[in-house]
Amino acid sequence: MLSGFGRLKAIGLAALALGAGSALAQTVRDNSVPDSGLDIPANLQIFGRLDPNVRKPTAVVNDTVITGTDVDQRMGLIAMFNNVPLAQITAEERDRLRLQILRQLIDETLQIQEAKTAEVTVTPAEIDQAFGRTAQQSFHTTGDKLPALLKQAGTSDRSLRREIEAELAWQRYLRRKISPYVNVSDQEVAAIIARLKAAQGTQEFNVHEIWLRASAANEQQVFANAKQVIQQLSGGGVTFDAAARQFSDSPTKSVGGDLGWVRAAVLPPELAQAAQEMQVGQVAGPIQNSGGFSIMYLSDKRQVLTADPRNAKLSLKQLTLRFPANTSQAEATTRASSFATGLKAIQGCGSVERVAQTLGAEVVDNDAVEVRSLPAQLQTIMLQMQVGQVTPPFGSPQEGVRALVLCGRDEARTAELPQAEQVQTQLEQTRINLRAQQKLRDLRRDAVIDYR
Repeated sequence: MLSGFGRLKAIGLAALALGAGSALAQTVRDNSVPDSGLDIPANLQIFGRLDPNVRKPTAVVNDTVITGTDVDQRMGLIAMFNNVPLAQITAEERDRLRLQILRQLIDETLQIQEAKTAEVTVTPAEIDQAFGRTAQQSFHTTGDKLPALLKQAGTSDRSLRREIEAELAWQRYLRRKISPYVNVSDQEVAAIIARLKAAQGTQEFNVHEIWLRASAANEQQVFANAKQVIQQLSGGGVTFDAAARQFSDSPTKSVGGDLGWVRAAVLPPELAQAAQEMQVGQVAGPIQNSGGFSIMYLSDKRQVLTADPRNAKLSLKQLTLRFPANTSQAEATTRASSFATGLKAIQGCGSVERVAQTLGAEVVDNDAVEVRSLPAQLQTIMLQMQVGQVTPPFGSPQEGVRALVLCGRDEARTAELPQAEQVQTQLEQTRINLRAQQKLRDLRRDAVIDYR
C-alpha cells in the first residue's frame, strides 16, 4: 500500500536544477573516477563521432512511445513539487535533466509492461485513489482541483498518474511474482539472532543510500551527476529521502534509500569504510562499487543491544524570553546576558515559574522528550546535566532566547533482541529488493529501445 504515493517522490530530480550550495564534507576521495577494470587503452582514440540524435529525449520502448511532451511534463511536475519556476532552470540544466528523466521514464515503461505481461493490473480506480492522496498530502488540495494546478505549472495529471501507475504496478508485480518465491529458513533466522548476541556492543549504522547505475559508456557522466547531487544536498534545497526516491536505481528508492540499521561487516568494503569514518548527519561520496556509484547519508549510530543514552526521555521546562522586532545582534547579546544572570536564581523545577515571572519569560512544560530529538549541541549538554539544572541560554535575535530546565529523566533501557518474525521479514525484504533489481536489469538488457 503506497500511502500518499506522490508525496515527495519526484522532488529529488530537481537537485540537478537548483543552484549549487557549498560542498559537503567528504569521507572518500571523489576527485577522480577509479579504474573500471575494463581493457581500455590508456591513450585511446575515438574513431568517428557520437550522433547527437541518440541523446534526444524521446524513445520507443518495446513499441511504447515516450515523447518529448512526456519528458517536459515530468520536468514540470518535478519543478512544481519543489516550488521552482521552470524559468529558473537554465538551458544546460534542462538538457541534462531531460536525459535523467528519460531514463526514469524508460524504467517506468518497462515496469508497467512487465506487470501487464504477468497479468498484473492496476485499475483506474486505484490510480484515482492514489492521485487523491497525493493531492491532499503533497498539495493540500483535492483530486478534482489538482489537474488545474498541474496545468498551470506546465505539467498534467497524466504525468503524475503515469508515475503512480508504474509504482503501484511494480510493487504488485513483486508481491505476486517474486515475494512468494523468497524463502527464509528457521535456521537462517536463528543464526542471525545468534550473531546479534555475539555482536552485542559492536557498532551499527543507520545508513541511507542513493545508488546510481553506471556502465563503461556513461561512467564519467554518472560520476559528475553524483557530485552535483551531493552539492545540492549540502545546499538544503532537497532532502536525501526525496533525492533517493527519484534518482536511485536501487529498489530501496521507494523508502528513500533507507538501508536500515547495518553493521560495517555486512556492507561492501567501500561503503563500510565510509560509514566508519562519517559523522552522524554527514553525506559521503561518490563511492564506486559494483555496477555504479553510491552516495551515503549516515542518520545515526548505535551499539548493538546496548543502552543508548540518547534514548533517555526527559521531562523539561522551557523558558522563552521574546525580543522586540528588529532587535540588533548587540541588543540580543545584552538581553541574553541578563537572561542568563536571572536563570541563576532557579533552584530546581519548583522555582521555574517564579523566576520566569521576574524575567518576563514564558514557561512551557515538555514531557517525554527523547534526547536524540534535540539538536546535536543540546544533546551533548543534556547528557551532562543533573535534575534541576539549567542549560545555557540559546536562541537568535529574531526568535528570542530560551533555556531548558531538566526536571526528570527516564534512562534508556538496554535494547532487546529482535523477534524471529522481525528478522525473517527483514531478510525476506532484502532478498526481494535484490531480485527486483536483477529483474529490472534483465528487462533493460532485453528491451528494444529506439532513441529518436
